[in-house]
Amino acid sequence: MLSTTLFLLFVALAVYIQNLTGFALALVLLGLVGATHVFPLPDVVNVVSVIGLVNAILFLRARGALRLDRLMWPALSANLVGTILGVASLAWIMGNAYEGLRLLLGVSVVLCAWMLWKQAKPLQTASSRASFFSVGLVSGLMGGLFAAAGPPLVYHVYRQPWPLERMRESLVFIFGAGALLRLAIVIPTTGFSRLSLTLSALAIPVVALMTLLTARRAPPVSPRLLKWLVCSLLVVTGATMVAGAARVLLA
Repeated sequence: MLSTTLFLLFVALAVYIQNLTGFALALVLLGLVGATHVFPLPDVVNVVSVIGLVNAILFLRARGALRLDRLMWPALSANLVGTILGVASLAWIMGNAYEGLRLLLGVSVVLCAWMLWKQAKPLQTASSRASFFSVGLVSGLMGGLFAAAGPPLVYHVYRQPWPLERMRESLVFIFGAGALLRLAIVIPTTGFSRLSLTLSALAIPVVALMTLLTARRAPPVSPRLLKWLVCSLLVVTGATMVAGAARVLLA
């Protein structure tokens, strides 16, 4: 019961941050779960796909933003290809090195925090379609492996000379599409455990409530403070996961 309550609190926090920034749902949730061991990471990775899909549908409907910017289409197509490759890689990794997966995810979380904190100055003009395709492919690989496609694409999109709302909506759209594809591959191949199904059913009402409450609201803190809070959380959870996985591997 305590583990379930803690997990749902993690879900609420992750969805709240996702709706404020357009990303970080998977990184925050997987980072917290991986650091606290409340539930097995492979089961929660599947739950993240369900949560991400539900959040994307509700968020975009609430904002009336179901169209994707034309520059994001190359990123979307590459992201979907990368997702397929990532899921295929996950099947091999899970069969050979579970702690290696935790270590890799922890490093990814810390790198994401560093990239966000050291975010470069916005570009004067939008990047090329080829750059969006390349970044989308790498992002899709991470999405297939961890259901956490954020770091590369977030860094790239946040450098564009676009309004924050356009960035948020574009990212949520792509991550939602990736989550849908990942579920379509995982369910008939590697399967969807009973624990994943139970946690998904419990989390969906939390996701719906948090999304409806925050989809149309501006962040309650300054962008700088918000970035500092998100980065700090990512660093702590990622570092904890890396330390735990490294300890097991070394032993």
